[in-house]
Amino acid sequence: MNPESVEIVTPDQYRLKAHIWSARFASQPPRPVVVIASATSVLSRYYARFAAFLFSRGHDVVTFDYRGIGGSRHGSLKGLEAGWLDWGTDLEAVLTYVRSAFPARSIDFVGHSVGGFLIGMAPSALHVRRIFTVGAQYAYWRDYTPRERRGMLLRWHLLMPSIVALVGYLPAKRLGWMEDTPKGVVRDWSGMGSRFENSLRWGRGHRLSRDEAELLVERFASVTAPILALAANDDPFGTPSAVDRLLAYFKGADRHHLRLDPASLGFDAIGHFAFFNERFRDVLWPLASAWLQDQEIPTLPGAAVFIP
Repeated sequence: MNPESVEIVTPDQYRLKAHIWSARFASQPPRPVVVIASATSVLSRYYARFAAFLFSRGHDVVTFDYRGIGGSRHGSLKGLEAGWLDWGTDLEAVLTYVRSAFPARSIDFVGHSVGGFLIGMAPSALHVRRIFTVGAQYAYWRDYTPRERRGMLLRWHLLMPSIVALVGYLPAKRLGWMEDTPKGVVRDWSGMGSRFENSLRWGRGHRLSRDEAELLVERFASVTAPILALAANDDPFGTPSAVDRLLAYFKGADRHHLRLDPASLGFDAIGHFAFFNERFRDVLWPLASAWLQDQEIPTLPGAAVFIP
């Protein structure tokens, strides 16, 4: 089916583009709703086939673009100071919309990369039933895989902010990296330390106050939805230390860290992005639907489950 396009307005009046796969007028009993949150500067349409798969498995699905990205970009990114805290506000607006548009429905969540980080910022995460993440972490450079750490540090933490300092945003499409990216996101990513609450900034670079930082940490700890955090062993971002570093903040949730070995599954690579490629529809995508539907922890050749 073709998804419905909708506009969601955030509390600060930013207009977000979202898409909905829904059988809300025909489904009895009502279907649960999955919200999918993208990786940093990845278009929500990248997840369209995966969304359609979840729809075929009994979920209604909502995808959206963060402010400044794809359908949620309104003109030049120069002057748009949006950072990861703002994208957390965007996710909260989407969850609020879903609760209103789909009353009395169960809400589940899928977060890719930074999307699995942002769910902890959203107060409405308290209303989420189950969480499934892929390669979720917050880009602390010491957690990058050792064999690629030097090159990743050069690109993402030195070259990327240097370009932004000259241009006012990251013209990433011209570089063949990802979508063009707001200045604040680059600032948060490139300046990230081991504790995110000490690194994130508001607006034009103002760090969180001590009270704001404590409140944010408490918000993560208050999430009670069980989490299945999946990552592949060849993911240079979602290394064991990176995934566990983020999971440690979700103290109130039942957490499971699932590591996939591509070779044991007969694949050359999975990495940070390929989970959502349609070639994995029959092998990997059912892992997500099984967790979201029945909280089933999968068993696969070469897979290992850890409880942080």
